[in-house]
Amino acid sequence: MEKNSNQTSRGRWKLFMVLAVCASPMIASYFTYYVIKPESKTNYGTILNPREFPVPQLNSMNSVGKNQELSSLKGKWLMLQVDRGSCETACQKKLYDMRQLRTAQGKEMERIQRVWLITDEATVEEKLKQGIAGTEMLRVAPAVLEKWLPTEQGATIYDHIYLIDPLGNLMMRFPKDADANKVKKDLSKLLKASAIG
Repeated sequence: MEKNSNQTSRGRWKLFMVLAVCASPMIASYFTYYVIKPESKTNYGTILNPREFPVPQLNSMNSVGKNQELSSLKGKWLMLQVDRGSCETACQKKLYDMRQLRTAQGKEMERIQRVWLITDEATVEEKLKQGIAGTEMLRVAPAVLEKWLPTEQGATIYDHIYLIDPLGNLMMRFPKDADANKVKKDLSKLLKASAIG
């Protein structure tokens, strides 16, 4: 009788251990989710709702003084920045980053078009133009852009790089003084996941 009791007790302990081993991954996942609370954000840029920020009529002028809307560039991913024609250091860095980010996409780079929306009548230096060859430059009234483009707290439209998808939807904003390596990862993921553009 005692022998059977010991075997039953041992059997229960074995069953308990098997159940504990099987349940431990689930317990660990609940602990991680509800106690540690990992960061769930997988992208660096802020995803925007296109319905909230539809692309307006910009009445923009291209470099030869003709009216050209952003819609004329539809079909490509548009990396967009806003700045004055004088283009100080921060402006030049964004333009350089956009050029490098496009190049870093390798064979996918042709799917990306760089756009600089210039908010004044200042002349862009020839030296700067040479360094950003291939960038579409459009002059736009700043008031139109301020109504349209969302900014993070404490920033202005001049601080961000924006992304418009090939269907013409404003869909992402990168933070002020963005880390180019993190932007590159977002771009790579988007291009890989998307069949358009």
